[in-house]
Amino acid sequence: MGGGCASESATFGEREVLSNPVAKETKGTLVPTLGLTGVTVNAMALIAPGAFLWLTYQLQAAQTVPGGTDSTALEMWPGIVFALILAFLTAISYAELAKKYPEAGTGSSYYFAEKAFVDKEEVRHHKWARLAKLVTGWSAHLFYWVYPGVMVAFMATLISYLGGLFGLDIGVVPEIVICVLFAVVVGYIAYRGVNGSTMTALMINIIQLVALVFFSVLAIAYRFLNPDQATFVFPSAGSVLIPHDIMNVLFQSTIAILILVGFESTTAFAAEAKNPGRDVPRAALLALIIQGLIAYLFEYFAANFSISDKLVYTTTDGTVLTGMDAAAASSAPIGDMILLIGNSLLGGIGFGLTIVIALTVALAILGTTLSAMNTGVRITFAMAQDAEMPEPLGLLHGSYATPHTAVWAMVAGSAAVGIIGVFSVVTLTGITLASNFGTFVLYALTCLWTVIAFHGRAEGSMLKHVVVPVLGLLANLAMLATILGMGILGGGTSQQESLLALGIAAFWAIVSAIYVLVNNRRQGRSLIAAPASSSVAAEHI
Repeated sequence: MGGGCASESATFGEREVLSNPVAKETKGTLVPTLGLTGVTVNAMALIAPGAFLWLTYQLQAAQTVPGGTDSTALEMWPGIVFALILAFLTAISYAELAKKYPEAGTGSSYYFAEKAFVDKEEVRHHKWARLAKLVTGWSAHLFYWVYPGVMVAFMATLISYLGGLFGLDIGVVPEIVICVLFAVVVGYIAYRGVNGSTMTALMINIIQLVALVFFSVLAIAYRFLNPDQATFVFPSAGSVLIPHDIMNVLFQSTIAILILVGFESTTAFAAEAKNPGRDVPRAALLALIIQGLIAYLFEYFAANFSISDKLVYTTTDGTVLTGMDAAAASSAPIGDMILLIGNSLLGGIGFGLTIVIALTVALAILGTTLSAMNTGVRITFAMAQDAEMPEPLGLLHGSYATPHTAVWAMVAGSAAVGIIGVFSVVTLTGITLASNFGTFVLYALTCLWTVIAFHGRAEGSMLKHVVVPVLGLLANLAMLATILGMGILGGGTSQQESLLALGIAAFWAIVSAIYVLVNNRRQGRSLIAAPASSSVAAEHI
């Protein structure tokens, strides 16, 4: 859902800064004011349950099997189902850890990683705490810092598509400019801490969700009425739902996870929740139910059920593509479908309907990018206050009470990633997979920390603390293996996309490793050593 990382609460350290207006920099505190609705809405602001149908359909339609040209698009809906199962297994793990550690603050999974070892009675386990939290922090940054760049690229692509509807040819260079400007605008909003209320975020989400549900209903009606005498890609409803090739389902899931993440960010709001032990675990599951189980399964079914040979795209060399091939080539196939269906069923209002829904998607992208930035800097804020990242990233602006250095660093990174994404559907898919790679590593680690945190404890449950997280761990590892396999063994565009993703992940790993080594030498710390006490920044908030 769009609408940004809005909340009823004060922003970072706002209450402390307001009481000391002459302060220039502060470590600040977070004020607990969010109930269940507030936590859920703020978490769902990271993902738009509706808008991402528009944003990712092309990537899913364009995906091919590694080493070949055969499309995996027929497995789009089953791929989302597999990703949804993975997400629920992971969400339960997050919920259980949030219930056990309600004091996690902004640290989220980073905090859980350390506590899973530090809380063990046997001291020999404690030495793994710092390594665990650093690996978790690395993967969280790969996810949360690349993700806003993906959104920046999506915004540039959307504006380019809208320009085309009005006869404007927006090329790569203007799209690069859009990436930079959009990243700066969102960063400036995050820098000033100008977030809307939870109610504002809720209304924005409802508007864009209702818009795309309306399209979904029209799409199903188009299939049944068939006013254009179309030939549909899927011969029946069952052919949309039933898997045809298991490997292709896995390939589709590597992209589909992008539309389902966001539930885990509930745990980053523990410091702002009035009852974190109760509301944060519930919000994690509730956010996933709304955005995945209700919104996307319905919307993707409708879109696939209605796609036909009447969806047409003409390439620059004059080649006419139809159906799923047209969806793979167009920068906004859902926009094209809205245009087609609106003209056929609603008396020629397809153009206006497309513009209206596109504007709701643009609003959602703005809110989602803002939310992603604010969520990302929360993890950075916690790590910097824990002396695991440069200290300036953990300081708050004296007037706006925001981690301004971290925000502007993320602006630069988001613009750079977004620029990579606008060059082609291959590079856009590549940066998407890079973000998803961080997601799968983070989710796998969180499932592992769940097993470790509850092992040997009286409150441990075989189902919730062993079976569920182990299945989640295996599912996430399967997704990582799929991306790696596509990069190493595949060929063609799938290989290029995976190699770009792995290159970004490797770059961040090298930068992180160098910083840890330098930081260890400067502070005289060891990577594997029992901590004197649990030192995660969240405990000091």
